[in-house]
Amino acid sequence: MNANTMDTQTLAMLAVLVLLLIAIGVWVYRERRQSRRLLQRFGPEYERTVDRTGSRAKAESELRRREERVEKLHIVPLAPAEAARFSQAWRGLQGGFVDNPKAAVAEADQLVRELMGKRGYPMGDFERRAADISVDHPAVVDHYRAAQAIAQRDRRGEADTEELRRAVVHYRALFDELLEVQEPERASQGMEVHP
Repeated sequence: MNANTMDTQTLAMLAVLVLLLIAIGVWVYRERRQSRRLLQRFGPEYERTVDRTGSRAKAESELRRREERVEKLHIVPLAPAEAARFSQAWRGLQGGFVDNPKAAVAEADQLVRELMGKRGYPMGDFERRAADISVDHPAVVDHYRAAQAIAQRDRRGEADTEELRRAVVHYRALFDELLEVQEPERASQGMEVHP
């Protein structure tokens, strides 16, 4: 082999090595960017999923699947009349708490489920509902989990009145977040907008 052939082969190997290092760098950059995006979007739910799955890669894969699943749903805001009906129902259950805290917690759970259904969330098991909510409402999914845990303790006869009050407060946080009202469209009401 002559020196030119060796130099050409060495340069080719160096070029391949440089391209490989660039590809690895791009992959690492994209993975880190994806991790930051998921952490920002899901907040505490990100860390909770990492803890539950045992690895960041598995957690991120699950969170991306949640996003894809919820993206296919038809989540809609409420019509103003529906939102008013839900708000009135909430005031009623809250007013009944003093007389019957257990019934108020059960009613809060039912009202939240009804609201979720009306918005377009599927009504699968609790973990699936919580996962779906975590995509668009990550700040309140912990409230939902806390409320459900207290409600389960109550069904076993283990929750006191203070815990039931906390359950209603947790349900309220989720309820308020989900009570998104559709803004009326000016064009559909026949109103013209002039500058």
